[in-house]
Amino acid sequence: MPLASVATAHGHRLADLVARYDGRAPRYTSYPTALQFTPAVDEAVYRAWLAALPADDPVSLYVHVPFCARLCWYCGCNTRAVNRHQPIGEYVRLLLMEMERLGQAIGRRLPARSIHLGGGTPNMLSARDMTAIFDGLSQVFDLAPDLEVAAELDPATLSRDWVRAAARHSLNRASLGVQNLDPTVQAAVNRRETFEEIAAATGWLRDAGVRSINFDLMYGLPHQTTANTLETIDAAVTLRPERIALFGYAHVPWMKAHQQLIDEAALPGPAARLDQAEAAAERLARSGYVRIGLDHFAREDDEMVRAMSEGRLHRNFQGYTTDEASTLLGLGASAIGRLPQGYVQNVAQELGWRVAVQTEQLPVARGVALTDDDRLRGEIIERLMCDLEVDLEAVCGRHGARVSDLATAIARLAPFIADGLATLEGARLSVVGDGRLVVRSICACFDVYFAADVTRHSKAL
Repeated sequence: MPLASVATAHGHRLADLVARYDGRAPRYTSYPTALQFTPAVDEAVYRAWLAALPADDPVSLYVHVPFCARLCWYCGCNTRAVNRHQPIGEYVRLLLMEMERLGQAIGRRLPARSIHLGGGTPNMLSARDMTAIFDGLSQVFDLAPDLEVAAELDPATLSRDWVRAAARHSLNRASLGVQNLDPTVQAAVNRRETFEEIAAATGWLRDAGVRSINFDLMYGLPHQTTANTLETIDAAVTLRPERIALFGYAHVPWMKAHQQLIDEAALPGPAARLDQAEAAAERLARSGYVRIGLDHFAREDDEMVRAMSEGRLHRNFQGYTTDEASTLLGLGASAIGRLPQGYVQNVAQELGWRVAVQTEQLPVARGVALTDDDRLRGEIIERLMCDLEVDLEAVCGRHGARVSDLATAIARLAPFIADGLATLEGARLSVVGDGRLVVRSICACFDVYFAADVTRHSKAL
């Protein structure tokens, strides 16, 4: 078939997918999703869960830093722009209080193997702030000698001195927000940075011994096209990051007021978004990156590729991960934790979190306790999101259930199977072909809480 005909056929296929499946679906970084969190999981519940944690089971730690030097209009994170250090220093002081209280609730020193600094922009922290945070964590947890320390960074505000300071605290993974390098796109979302700034940041991290660097890229931004998406990728891969995350912009101005500053007329439509995503995936594959799940890519020798091939890839609120800890403890405003008993989230608004900490509370706002059925469906959804296939009989066996218990979910798969997006051979469900593009909607078939008309979820395509 001539190339022009292939392109036309591809365009028709994308248009057909959009027409059939461009609804809304959760991103499934947890199951149940955060929409099911309620105040029923309060401080007392959290304290009981913490006290019951196994003494020898390593935990992972997440520290949320809700500050940025600039507010990117596309951002869906819990953060605010500040131009002075005083509120950051005060926030760190309260973080130390939360850490101490967390340690008291646990009642013993648990081993910790990983720390993730998220935000916001963790490189807003000063060297003194970082020392205080890591010293505070070491007072509560036994930090492993091979501790994994990761941070989300803004390359336009990063400095060599900050990288060197972070390296003294074992920083070995970093994620740089790149998004898109086209100046028109950057101006439309209030995020201006140059390739030279990103290259410099990458060099500083390499020089400091950071072994794994991820670039966050986006599609679906205002004025973004397939052409400038590919130009960004071609520039980014010259720096050879170990991983690349390719996220679709979620326009939810009713949830994030600053997104109202974005010109909706400049946003690409669903078919254009999908074309950007697929063209980017193809270019990354040709550049030597392996596609991971829905939206991640990694070099062939990366640990994430090995984890995927061995069926031990996981998904949490930071995205795809090789972290196998059964407990993730969150610190800071809006931080979410996962314990064997369920999920828990801190007060989302920074002011409310500050008040809770100052009144000697664990600043818990809400959460959800897991049922046996939640654990069953959660494993199915995670395996679909990570592996694009799942043995339903094997998963049911691990949870004392039967495949027949999933009859309603299996019936919902019929349109995806009929359209060649999924196959069900015996009890083995596989996402095939273009089904990867709608895997979140396939997962939603197993979600007993999902309501297709809930606008708080992002678009599935």
